[in-house]
Amino acid sequence: MRRRALLGLIPVALLAAGCSDSSAEASEDGRFLLYNVPDERPEAPELSGEDLEGNPFDPSTLNGQVVVVNFWASWCAPCRREGPDLVSAAEKSAADGVKFLGINIRDDRDKAEAFEASVGVPYPSLFDPSGRLALQFTDVPPNTIPATIIIDRQRRIAAVFRQEVTADLLLDAIADVVSE
Repeated sequence: MRRRALLGLIPVALLAAGCSDSSAEASEDGRFLLYNVPDERPEAPELSGEDLEGNPFDPSTLNGQVVVVNFWASWCAPCRREGPDLVSAAEKSAADGVKFLGINIRDDRDKAEAFEASVGVPYPSLFDPSGRLALQFTDVPPNTIPATIIIDRQRRIAAVFRQEVTADLLLDAIADVVSE
């Protein structure tokens, strides 16, 4: 039910060009991709690195959890606009065990930390100025910022947003993955 509501927000067509996988649906402009059949989802890479404070991040803290990964930069206007919505979605989905992880790309560490403090981001962000982590998503590269990816409990990619997201849109997509 939620999946239908989510898809109704975006013009949807079956993904025809570039992908013959009938289990994937995408918006006509390619900004949204949803994998309907869990067993046919691409595997997500293990996300490791250091956080904005320079501390190593332990990727095992995400094992067995639904994870929302957001690629962002402090200079990116859509990233700045969606920041409060991501915080809201993270807080509302925490009771369901959903984990959020930011990946700050092509940015200055000080500016990224200042932005996170201004929005009150409650989850860690990995500092990845070269975009190394984005390149590891070979099946569905997050080739825009912002980009948000939902990873299921088996570390498979369930949804990709290559656009600014709202809390409602993201929470609908998260609820579908949590209910699996």
